Formats: sequence, C-alpha cells, structure tokens
Amino acid sequence: MRLFDTHCHFETEDADEMAAILSRAKAAGVEKVLAVGGSPKLNKSVAVAMTLAKEEGRRKKEEGVTGRGEYPVVLGAMGFDRDQVNLVNKDQPSPILPSSLFPLPSSLSALGEIGLDYHYSPETRDGQLALFSAQLEEARRRDLPVIIHTREAADDTIALLREIPSRGVIHCFTGTPDEAKAYLDLGFFVSFSGIVTFRLADNVRESARVVPDDRILIETDSPFLAPVPMRGRPNEPAFVAHVCEFLAGQRGFAPDDFAELTFANAERAFA
Repeated sequence: MRLFDTHCHFETEDADEMAAILSRAKAAGVEKVLAVGGSPKLNKSVAVAMTLAKEEGRRKKEEGVTGRGEYPVVLGAMGFDRDQVNLVNKDQPSPILPSSLFPLPSSLSALGEIGLDYHYSPETRDGQLALFSAQLEEARRRDLPVIIHTREAADDTIALLREIPSRGVIHCFTGTPDEAKAYLDLGFFVSFSGIVTFRLADNVRESARVVPDDRILIETDSPFLAPVPMRGRPNEPAFVAHVCEFLAGQRGFAPDDFAELTFANAERAFA
C-alpha cells in the first residue's frame, strides 16, 4: 500500500518526536506527507519536518542505502489561518499582508492552510475575508495551489473563490453534497479526514459519494480527528491507512487500489 497523507500538522518542533511519528508513518505504508502550517509556530514546524526528512534521505544516500529510507517524503505548505486576522492590514485599499510574512521557502508545495471559520469567531468575519483574499492573491502570484479550511462559511468561501480563481484542496470536508459539487465545479480536489469514519458522520459520507474518483483525497489533519478505530488517541500520519480502508470499502475498491488512486490524485494536486 502506497499512501499520501495530504494534511498533517506537527505541533512539536522536537526532532526526535517528529522522527518517531515519521517512522511510524513509513511503517504503515505512507510514502508522502504534506506538513501544513497556518500560524508562525506551525509554519516553523513545517520547516523542521522538511529539513529532518531531507537530512535523513541525504544520510541514506551517503551510506549507499537504496530506497526512500525510514521516513516518508515530507512536502510543505505554509500560510496563515483564520485565527491570524491581526496580521492583515485592512486599512489599505486592497487588504494586504506585510511583505515580512512572506519570505516563505520557494520549495513549498502549497500555501495553507487558509480560509474561513465562523463556528467559533463569527465576529472576525471581515478580518478573515481580508486575510483569505490576500493569501489567495499571494498564491496566484506564486502559482501555488491553496489548502482551504472552511467551516460554516461555505457561501463566502465559494463567492471568494469565484472572484479570485484558484486551485487546490478543500481539506477535511464536512459540508453538504451541493457544496462539494460547487468546489468541484471550481476545479478543486476534496479531501476527507477521519471524520468520515465517525458513527454520526452520515452527512460527510453522503458528500464523499458525490466526489469523483479523480478528485478525492485522504488526510489525517493530525494531531486531531483520529479515525475509527483509533478514537481517543492523538492522530498521526500513520492513521491515514484507516481513512483509506474505510473509503475504499464505501466506494467498492480494494484498499491498495484506493491508496494508489488517492496517491496519484495528490501528486496532481500538488505537482
């Protein structure tokens, strides 16, 4: 089985802890992970994970070891999520981000996570929209895909993506089938986390059914949302195998075949 966890967070900058997480992922069949930022602290952890994986690969090469080594390939995404609304300069005619925030590495595979969340902080809607739109423009300038978080904000998210054409992934999808279709019409991939395995998540499974085989992705969103049968434990990239197996069963695939399908989709999404 060849798996691609398209969305994980490392909330530690401890190299030993990160190495253990990556080793367990590789043992579970995870060949690639996308380490995702969203705040200055998370962005820094992405850089640490990418460096750790590169150094391990370099060491294996120097030792003459063939293959990928004991860690997956770590790709990176950095950005500023809806909780970073204080970063945007809303007094400008067009909302902009300070240039000091964007000496981000040229090796990034995506900009994210970014987006809107009105569940906890609806009062920051205007700031969230300003931050989101500024980063969509930044991603377009850099020709990068975006990783979008949207919660109880589908109308605004869809409207802004129509205004600023973009490409990328709607991650950890929990919306309706009609919302999924709207994102698909905009050219986005739709990614499902361990939520799809939850007993009461019939709505998420219904939405997953409308996503075609060539646009579906899988993720952990670790360290959150551990899938069944790992509920109650901190999530980690190794557990993406459970998301894969569950959705494979839902869609009539052998797990290995669905893993390969979603791996190829992720390669296209973040090419």
